[in-house]
Amino acid sequence: MTKHVIKMPDIGEGIAEVEIVEWHVAVGDSVIEDQILADVMTDKASVQIPSPVFGKVTDLGGQPGDIMAVGSALITIDVDQQSSNQAPKVADELTSTPTHADSKPITVSVAASEQAPVSAVTAALPSASVPVAPPVVLHLDQPHLKPLASPSVRRQARELGIDLNQVQTRDEHGRITHAILAAHQSGAVQGVVPETSSCRTVAATSTNTADGQRQIPVIGLRRKIAQKMQESKRHIPHFTYVEEVDVTELENLRVQLNHRWGNTRGKLTVLPFLARAIVLALKEFPQINARYDDTANIITQFDAVHLGVAAQTDAGLMVPVLRHTQALDLWQCASGITLLAEAARSGKATLQELTGSTITLTSLGALGGIVSTPVINYPEVGIVGVNRIVERPMVVAGAVVVRKMMNLSSSFDHRVVDGMHAAQFIQAIRSYLECPATLFID
Repeated sequence: MTKHVIKMPDIGEGIAEVEIVEWHVAVGDSVIEDQILADVMTDKASVQIPSPVFGKVTDLGGQPGDIMAVGSALITIDVDQQSSNQAPKVADELTSTPTHADSKPITVSVAASEQAPVSAVTAALPSASVPVAPPVVLHLDQPHLKPLASPSVRRQARELGIDLNQVQTRDEHGRITHAILAAHQSGAVQGVVPETSSCRTVAATSTNTADGQRQIPVIGLRRKIAQKMQESKRHIPHFTYVEEVDVTELENLRVQLNHRWGNTRGKLTVLPFLARAIVLALKEFPQINARYDDTANIITQFDAVHLGVAAQTDAGLMVPVLRHTQALDLWQCASGITLLAEAARSGKATLQELTGSTITLTSLGALGGIVSTPVINYPEVGIVGVNRIVERPMVVAGAVVVRKMMNLSSSFDHRVVDGMHAAQFIQAIRSYLECPATLFID
């Protein structure tokens, strides 16, 4: 048998570190070609690593929660030459699409850092027969080489006003580290400044204490969600506005539409009506259909409405994107939302389906409560939250009647959206929902 080392893949975009989320095999296990070995994750994507060979696992390069450098040894397999259909192929680096007919695909899914939150871009898997690159120093005459650096290093570089393309030194993995950045700032960039360790180890299993306490490591998607929420609250001054909506007429219309066309076109929930109301209201308030780059101080407004629809999954909250919502009718919105939610929950949503939203709609359905304070999907500037529908006595034309009422609890980036405009935007949505005939008039 020969040893085949699978290295931590380079998922692109200058990512230097990748987290091990879960192993699907253990040392001593026999594996077959295309069997999933591990789930790994970067700040941008979650990736399933398949085996390109038949053989037996002899070594695992880390434990769940470990942060490993791109190019480091992830797993070692003793190859069974008789069972293998073909010899391992060598690829210099992982690319976004297969570059060879024999390249083994990996499954890429966006992580919570961009939307949270799951599969479907293929790429060539690097063969382990490629040795680890020796320390190198890149020069300014190589502009095509994008610098590898962790998000924290990139953040520090921005704060220091350092262009990473101007930093010539790399460590043994071709990365720019905090130490290299400090040396560059002090003018002491001479040769390679290696880091003492290429990975940070985090305990991967729950730890029980004598008094019944349990310590549970936060890794994988849950860690990315936590980081994303922290980033949103740290960067964005949230302004939350709550407005109640009388949806009695809307519910009557929804029941009639489902009775007439539910069996042929599919059942409608309240979400497609909300999506339509948001699209119409954004025509009056285009500054809310936007993203704010607070590092470059640039607000980008969008004509197209790419509606993020928050979906709870077993792995955590994900936000698949209903693209060009402004061009969809009610049933197209309904089927699109359903398909995206199912794809997210099953782990089959594509990278495109989980990135690029311009505003987000979030709902807890029957658990929606009375009021919520939704967290903005950074770097968007607005999120519309939906609370549950309840029957309450209301005064209408001087008489007390039972009406179906629903609250909208929505948050906005107060740097971009003034409080008055936020309130007017939600009131515009309310007016469309309370007079549902207007939803069909552009």
